[in-house]
Amino acid sequence: MFAFHKDKSRYFNIQYQISKRFIIPFISLHREINPKDKVLEIGCAEAGVLKAFLEMGNPCVGIELQPARLALAKKFLADYCHNGQVELIDSKIEDLMINEIDSFDIVILKDVIEHIHDQEKFLSNLKKMLKPDGLVFFAFPPWQMPFGGHQQVLNHKIGSKIPWTHLLPNRLYRIFLNSLGESEKKIENVMEIKETGLSIDRFERICKKINYEIVLKQGFISNPIYKYKFGWPTIKQSSIIFSLPILRNFISSCAYYLIKLK
Repeated sequence: MFAFHKDKSRYFNIQYQISKRFIIPFISLHREINPKDKVLEIGCAEAGVLKAFLEMGNPCVGIELQPARLALAKKFLADYCHNGQVELIDSKIEDLMINEIDSFDIVILKDVIEHIHDQEKFLSNLKKMLKPDGLVFFAFPPWQMPFGGHQQVLNHKIGSKIPWTHLLPNRLYRIFLNSLGESEKKIENVMEIKETGLSIDRFERICKKINYEIVLKQGFISNPIYKYKFGWPTIKQSSIIFSLPILRNFISSCAYYLIKLK
């Protein structure tokens, strides 16, 4: 596990920088973001992504399942919470979909969709929370990329840095994790990602099947967040390579997508 995983103030700032310098410019390639656009982030964690939208004047809602992370979000965004510009909710998104709390102009899922079970059902239900011209932004690591199994969160210093181990068959992967001395809770967490990990190809098939239009997409050889985590340069994937099925999943560290209802 890297130091920034524990330093929540630094992690909040990393998410803020990614939102300001990459997510907002990416969405703006399709259309200008209006300060009146209502923004929802699903899995907002400490809400660093939302801070960049709040600075633009957007009313925001953040949903986070982990109470400790939501408490930090309320601390970091105290002024915005006080003036009512942001609402931070401790809830399962599935419960809110049932209740249909609101509809939004922009929905953000950054490093979240790959943790959700039954992604097709989720994306279908998400339509209820979108305005007719609403946009959904996704950023996720393709499952077959070197660390698509999130093994970087392992406690073992060497094991956390070995690529593609998550592609082992379930039984062998569990044996490998046990050999590293990982806790059962940690093992269950990364094994769950084996169930929910998402490839680029499958994501596009789901979008097509349930009638979303992909309006923008961009692959990255070097994920934009690596600039702030490791000091690595951001390297975009060429559109030609990113259009090649299967191969793109192994050589893209991150995929950005912007979709809307057809």
